[in-house]
Amino acid sequence: MPGSIEKRGENSYRLIVSAGYGPDGKRKRYTKTIKVYGKSESAKLKEAEKELAKFVAEIEGNLFVEPSKLTFKAFIEKWLKEYAENNLAPKTLHRYKEMLEKRIIPALGHLKLDKIKPIHVLEFLNMLKEDGARLDGKEGGLSPQTIKHHYRLIHAIFEDAVKWQLIPSNPASNIEPPKVPKKEAGYYNEEEVRKLIKALENEKLKYKVAVMVTLAAGLRIGELMGLKWEHIDFENNIIKIEQANQYLPGEGTFTKNPKTETSKRLIAMPKEIMDLLREYKKEQNIERLKKGSMWIDTGYVFTQWNGQPMYPYTFTKWFPKFLEKHGLRRITFHQLRHTSATLLINAGENVRTVSARLGHSNTSTTMNIYAHALKSADRNAADKIANYLFDKNRVGAE
Repeated sequence: MPGSIEKRGENSYRLIVSAGYGPDGKRKRYTKTIKVYGKSESAKLKEAEKELAKFVAEIEGNLFVEPSKLTFKAFIEKWLKEYAENNLAPKTLHRYKEMLEKRIIPALGHLKLDKIKPIHVLEFLNMLKEDGARLDGKEGGLSPQTIKHHYRLIHAIFEDAVKWQLIPSNPASNIEPPKVPKKEAGYYNEEEVRKLIKALENEKLKYKVAVMVTLAAGLRIGELMGLKWEHIDFENNIIKIEQANQYLPGEGTFTKNPKTETSKRLIAMPKEIMDLLREYKKEQNIERLKKGSMWIDTGYVFTQWNGQPMYPYTFTKWFPKFLEKHGLRRITFHQLRHTSATLLINAGENVRTVSARLGHSNTSTTMNIYAHALKSADRNAADKIANYLFDKNRVGAE
């Protein structure tokens, strides 16, 4: 199968392959523009020749799809099959499919992949701000954060199309991503935490344990629900975060690795929290004996009546009702994690320790989320240095 290479730019080459015949009896001609990099022209040409060999193999194996004939919808389907389904976490994949099926494909799917321009992406993002974009009958468009999620997904898909050399550049890269107003992470102050703990006294033990462990360790809800008794080290007062439980419609509850590799961690716990866990374990053992053969020993800390892992959103649904019943300011269950981090920072704990405890991949994530607490801690630091510089604590200073 003959093939040739044409230089188009400094790092750009066009691959040309002739193969078979069209309905008109003429030889079919396939072209593909690629970018290669090398220290010299000969090195670049060598890379182009490798790409030409791959191109010929694709055509011979009927694997090549001409970008001019490939719709965005067709490419998305290919992207889902070849990349997303093999690399993304189940919950992320589910969320992406929802965005694609509900909004992105209906708006952009009919366009040819190589004909989509930045203006098409911009018009789509502006459309998401308008009435009707919510699909739930409510007035107004999507929130800036949700629009940004759509932008990131589109950008990621186009970026892979560039890497797979189906298009020369990413049209989403040429427009500004939606701006999202910064929000402070919701949290309770020390007084509110004391009221919360007092209100827990009359609640079922499992709910009290869930709240107290989350406050003490700053866990994500999935990490809390993924805890097994084997992860609780009573001897050393440590809990191990090894996995997370999540729920998807149609799939039910499933176990996965934590959010990032750094999310796998050991967290030192106060003795009082470990004593509470011991008390709860005894209660669960009594229930297990009562249920007899109906109990399924899954080893989870938080279970249903028969030992099966608890539905991951049980606590998040219970929590607002509990707060309302006790007249407490409404925050989400997840914001107990924010509360834990804020209390530590305000108490003078360094950001690196807090970041490791939360399982963040880097300290910049912690600093961005907890800027409010860091400002307060910085003010305390300023007051402390003033005491040293101006000797404010010395009685009768001259």
